[in-house]
Amino acid sequence: MSQFPQHRVRPLNLDYATDDRVVFHFFNAVYAWMCAGLAVTASVAWIASQNMTMLRGIYNRGAAVGFLLGGVLICWAIRSAAKSISAGVATALFLFYAAIVGVMIAGIFVIYDLASIASVFVITAGTFGGMSLYGFVTKRDLTSIGAFCIMGVWGCFLACIVNVFMGSPLISYGISAVCLVLFIGLTAYDTQKLKEIAYQTQGNANLASRMAIIGSLELYLDFVNLFLSILRLIGKRR
Repeated sequence: MSQFPQHRVRPLNLDYATDDRVVFHFFNAVYAWMCAGLAVTASVAWIASQNMTMLRGIYNRGAAVGFLLGGVLICWAIRSAAKSISAGVATALFLFYAAIVGVMIAGIFVIYDLASIASVFVITAGTFGGMSLYGFVTKRDLTSIGAFCIMGVWGCFLACIVNVFMGSPLISYGISAVCLVLFIGLTAYDTQKLKEIAYQTQGNANLASRMAIIGSLELYLDFVNLFLSILRLIGKRR
């Protein structure tokens, strides 16, 4: 749930072919690595779901809190390190984090029907794609919306930790509904922000490679949280 440092995003106007190419190549890299991360997460989750002993060890209160806190710390560390390390190392760290997330969410293959998981994935992809496109083309400054959504996500994160001990299905449902709205907004905001960052990397291929990994991590988190929120709300349980 980590996000980029806050800064003012100006409405963008692609006036030059050079800028068009810079943005195009940057987003190609961002979306490609995001998809790679999702593939790693899905593969690891499926493999982990076949080991019930592992799942029983993961899904207890202590482990759940540890995974929540550890996931945030690892994400923050990757984002910070990516600004100073090589693009190759940053990529390896991102894929490592995607594998950890796969272990964390492996239980969905036990709890939910496979057809339901597939249909929710399609719904998530459509929602994500629509909001990312909106963030890319809109001239509206989404900074204030993004700041509100980030604060809301941290609130939901704290509520998740509390609910680990309360175990309330109603609170869990409410958190999922709120997270769905927040990550819809964050998808558009993060895309607009990445568009601005793409301009800043022009002429610096090394910086562009590192920032593309950070960007893919941001959009990967948006997608995963959208997927999990929708799955909890409408997913068909076994």
